[in-house]
Amino acid sequence: MSPDALSSAEFRLLRDYIQEHCGICLGEEKAYLIEARLTGLLARHGCPDFGTFYRLARNASSPALREEVIDAMTTNETLWFRDTHPFTILREKLLPPLADGILRKTRGRVRIWSAACSTGQEPYSIAMAILEHCRLNPGVNPAQFEILASDISPSALFLAQAGRYDENAMRRGLPEDLKERYFHREGPAWSVNDEVRRLVTFRKFNLQDSMDPLGPFDVVFCRYVTIYFADEFKRRIFAGIASLLAPSGHLLISAVESLRGIADQLLPMTHAGGLYYQCDPSIPGGEK
Repeated sequence: MSPDALSSAEFRLLRDYIQEHCGICLGEEKAYLIEARLTGLLARHGCPDFGTFYRLARNASSPALREEVIDAMTTNETLWFRDTHPFTILREKLLPPLADGILRKTRGRVRIWSAACSTGQEPYSIAMAILEHCRLNPGVNPAQFEILASDISPSALFLAQAGRYDENAMRRGLPEDLKERYFHREGPAWSVNDEVRRLVTFRKFNLQDSMDPLGPFDVVFCRYVTIYFADEFKRRIFAGIASLLAPSGHLLISAVESLRGIADQLLPMTHAGGLYYQCDPSIPGGEK
């Protein structure tokens, strides 16, 4: 039997539950999204309506059901080298001085965080950009780079760690030469080569939690995730990221996001038509 339609009261309860546990802020116009994405869970757990499901989720002693809700509500749209500009900035502006510091032995390992890695295309794209830089600049050792890739979605992380992609996923933004260099066929799928995998460590992480144990980082990618969050939560996230950035560290966000009025301690910079950020030590919260 189909569950009853989502009522206004049930929407408000589930909206608040979702915001509490993963920060996603949904307006009244998104009621359809909750209904569409959670209906399958209602059936799986034998709940006749959304109110019963809410009470089950709220009172569950195990975090498993909460993770199922988070998994269902998070969006995992991604592709290789998404938007191009961030990776142009990484290759042309950020990697050269970082690699030079390694060569001159004025710095240790370079650390990069992909803070919403979804099914892995972003951190693996970062890894390929690093490997290409090392290939073209003999003496720079890929082992001096470390990428932390995190996401709140267990299913997305499972796919990311597997590193296997079908033909449709491979066609979305991946240059043919990089496909041939850094992937190999395994039956109907393509798998990421070990030299790419070695640069990336995956970790389940909720951006609501303390970031202090994660850092510091030289570069942070936090893209297409805060568009779903309330402004106050955005301020907390970017304040946390700013506190993790090394003195010469940089942040990259998506083209549809803005830090104006959200994180004044992060100073906008431009390169090749793209925008990125660096901590401004003259603004409170930007000092190191």
